[in-house]
Amino acid sequence: MKRIFLLLIFFLFAFSCKKEISKSDFGNITISERVNYSDDSKNLVINSGKFKNIIPKEKLPFQKAMLLNSSLIGYFSELNLENKITGVSSPEYIFSEKIHQLINQNQILNIGNEQKYNIERILSNKPDVIFTNYVPNFANTYDILKKNGITLIFLDEFLEQNPLEKSKYLLLFGKLFGAEEQAEETFKNIENNYKKIQTLASKTFNKPNILCNEMYGSQWFLKDNKESSSVPLSFEEVFVKSESVNYWINISPHQNKKELLTLNPNYSKMKVFNSGNLYMINNREKDNANDYFESGVVRCDLVLRDYFKIFHPEDVTFKSEPLIYMKALK
Repeated sequence: MKRIFLLLIFFLFAFSCKKEISKSDFGNITISERVNYSDDSKNLVINSGKFKNIIPKEKLPFQKAMLLNSSLIGYFSELNLENKITGVSSPEYIFSEKIHQLINQNQILNIGNEQKYNIERILSNKPDVIFTNYVPNFANTYDILKKNGITLIFLDEFLEQNPLEKSKYLLLFGKLFGAEEQAEETFKNIENNYKKIQTLASKTFNKPNILCNEMYGSQWFLKDNKESSSVPLSFEEVFVKSESVNYWINISPHQNKKELLTLNPNYSKMKVFNSGNLYMINNREKDNANDYFESGVVRCDLVLRDYFKIFHPEDVTFKSEPLIYMKALK
């Protein structure tokens, strides 16, 4: 399962948002620079990265879907499409209680993990479609599935840099499963909530400096440039940058600050460590599953609300609403 801990700073605080639902006279929908789809009287055409799917209209809406990565489950849950899922990989990383109930009822199959998928189980179930991030090592597996008439749709949503565009994948799932109206309404609600928080943030005078992530081995990955990727830095480089930092976020799960120091005692030298404004993204965690990587993928408005509450404690707009995905490290 792919876990993306490097949440970019411009998502956290710049709150970027540029695009509305784009629709041309020819039925083209632009999700992002990576993903778009269009339909005519015969086919639905999906472009995702370098991949193209041409799906005959008579095959839609899909009734049986399998997911090879759990980060896509949030879209199904948000649209109440869990009953369309017939197989998942690595169920131990799935947070949704409803999905686990369906697994226990044998309505959803465990089809393996990204070390080895159970091809026989997949083929015997005859799903209409399989959704997955593209992994080059599984090219042979993909070929086998395609040769058996299964539609594979590659969606690398974790590569999206704009949070609203990631949420906008809802429109594609709505199109594929006959839930277009619900998908449009749900996305519009998320978008409106997100933009309201943007507006609130733009009116605040408090503009905190933020530190993200932590040391992994001898490197600290930070987003402090105009590129889409994070930059590896040494502790010394981060220490200098952290002098004016007010908040330290996206720390991996720990019981307390003392436990964090066992990984790197030098953290105690940082002003932000001693200020107490440290936050983890594990408030909704159960065993190996973390809902931040499930519903949080879709509900960028709720993620943004968490960060707004953290960075702007002086604002009372969401005072009565608890943090959803974030938890203070004390």
